[in-house]
Amino acid sequence: MNLNKVILIGRLTKDPEQRSTSSGRTVCSFRLATNRVWNQNNQKQEKTEFHDIVLWQRLAEIASQYLRKGSLVLIEGRLQTRSWQDSAGLKKYRTEVIAESMQLGPRNMGFNQPTASYSQNNQNPQRQNIQEDNIPIIEDPPAGGDKEIDVKDIPF
Repeated sequence: MNLNKVILIGRLTKDPEQRSTSSGRTVCSFRLATNRVWNQNNQKQEKTEFHDIVLWQRLAEIASQYLRKGSLVLIEGRLQTRSWQDSAGLKKYRTEVIAESMQLGPRNMGFNQPTASYSQNNQNPQRQNIQEDNIPIIEDPPAGGDKEIDVKDIPF
């Protein structure tokens, strides 16, 4: 059995960048900083890691609309490494997290964030009763099953 699953909780290092591919698909990317804290010889140690996150379609649109630098977010996805040749002919590699679901941080971060849940397993987005201090779940719709999100389903 093989498994390629990543779950990260961290903060954006800068505002998300949204673009469109030549075929018209929406893509959004940002860097996410995660921290690890531990004690070594009775001294607090901390290490920060940075991750490149890529979101597609409606998930990309939601991220670019509601996330800002410093926003807390939970990303679930898979690792993917791509390669290319630079102008000097050297082969370059980049490992990215391709997001499959996203949970936005709490509203009290000072940003206007939705409290709706969208799942790629459920064809129809549904409004959930979520307390303000809970983190809503937003998942990428399945390939070929892109359904528009009705504004009435977003409770703000």
